[in-house]
Amino acid sequence: MTVLALDRVTYRFPERAEPALRDVSVEVEPGEFVVVAGLTGSGKSTFLGAACGLVPHFHGGELTGRVTVAGMDTREHGPGELASAVGTLLQDPETQVVMGTVRGEVAFPLENRGTSAAGIGRGVEEAALALGIAHLLERPTSELSGGELQRVALAAALAGRPELVLLDEPTSQLDPVAGDELIGLLRRLNEEHGTAVLLVEHRLERCLAAADRVLAFEAGTLAFDGRPREFLEWAPPPLRTPVARLFVEAGLRPPPTGVKEARATLRSHGLAPAAAAPRPPVSRAGPPALRVRKLWHELPGGRAVLRSIDLALAPGERVALLGRNGAGKSTLLRHAAGLAKPTRGKVEASGRVALLAQHPSAYLVHERVGEETSAEALAAVGLAAFADRHPRDLSGGERQLLALAIVTAGERPAALLLDEPTRGMDRAHKDRLADFVRRVAAEGTAVLVATHDAEFAAAAAERAVLLGDGEVIADGSTHELLAGGWYFATETARVLGADAGVVLPDEGAELLRAMTEVVPT
Repeated sequence: MTVLALDRVTYRFPERAEPALRDVSVEVEPGEFVVVAGLTGSGKSTFLGAACGLVPHFHGGELTGRVTVAGMDTREHGPGELASAVGTLLQDPETQVVMGTVRGEVAFPLENRGTSAAGIGRGVEEAALALGIAHLLERPTSELSGGELQRVALAAALAGRPELVLLDEPTSQLDPVAGDELIGLLRRLNEEHGTAVLLVEHRLERCLAAADRVLAFEAGTLAFDGRPREFLEWAPPPLRTPVARLFVEAGLRPPPTGVKEARATLRSHGLAPAAAAPRPPVSRAGPPALRVRKLWHELPGGRAVLRSIDLALAPGERVALLGRNGAGKSTLLRHAAGLAKPTRGKVEASGRVALLAQHPSAYLVHERVGEETSAEALAAVGLAAFADRHPRDLSGGERQLLALAIVTAGERPAALLLDEPTRGMDRAHKDRLADFVRRVAAEGTAVLVATHDAEFAAAAAERAVLLGDGEVIADGSTHELLAGGWYFATETARVLGADAGVVLPDEGAELLRAMTEVVPT
């Protein structure tokens, strides 16, 4: 019996003229690991919503066709009943967490199913160990970072060992190590317990090598259904992974599914990039736009989140703030924006400091996108055509851009702070955001971006600062920090190695073309 089947499903959201899903038919077997790809707004999240019963039971609207989950027809069984077989992690984990402590949150779905006390205890402990959150079990959920909250919500979804796991951008707020560990965990559940995994992800480089199958959506239709290698041959440029773009632009075929395969292919071609010449550091004179001096932030009980942070940003400087989950990135941004009071130290700014926090929906208060901010601000982020849409109808990436338009409208800020701004964004939206960052920096605004997305950091920033346990561990150019690491490195850098000194696919392709004299196709 298939664990999930959609038979000619078409779905239209309330008050929307165009359907979000169009005549979709697909089956998922027990034990399959399926990656769901597509551009922002292509129907991926709606597809997951149909698979867990939120479409149409929660969202309303009109659904034709049939959806069957573990033998249950979603017309007759709502999300509560389907939850006995389906574990779901949505795009905004903060909206799923309802209990005051981590232990209570992970135990909550087991309690709802009537699991015995012993079963609850075992389920919580196993999920906590698997997700690396055992040390958080007694912590209040209100004190968690975005990445920690994401892992807690996922632990709650997995604690009952469901037959089908639905994940919408599960690595979007995870650091590189946690992201790799999550994919490894999902693969183990898939292989050892026969759990079917349906994973929506924009950063395909993190998960494609683990997948059995890829489904790709275009404008609500299922445009591709096949193996990962076949997908990379089929994929249009916006859906290619960085390493696939590296190979295609260099004229090398076929595009590899991961770093290991890419390295093996280069060795077979006898390609080993030579050491690159060092890049001169970027220096900027004049008084800083934003300065943090000896900043400490301690929680009640004495635990220090920030430890004597010294950081200065010059006008027009673009800086990426990197670090593992819980390193203090979001806390530092809140202090820099004046939203938190330091235990010791101070923050100085030459003018207004604008902050885009991790949860864009918190900025949305009107019924129309056009009412949220000015037409000029919408045009600046590429959302002018969405003025008549309801903000809640936008995709996750589009809501991020709308919130960015809101916080930057009006007087030009001296500093712009962005906290995980690429969550829910496809490559095209990330490119648009990177262009926006470069544009506002060229106008004199200092930009500080907290991100786990090394590819975006390399494209948008010229300098990178690495935090660890609330302290500055490293501070240098993005090429210096992202070209030589294991985890804090782009996929291009991991393929070509530290000696190549390149971090983006176009840079790497240029280097390979120079070595092979192959004309790109």
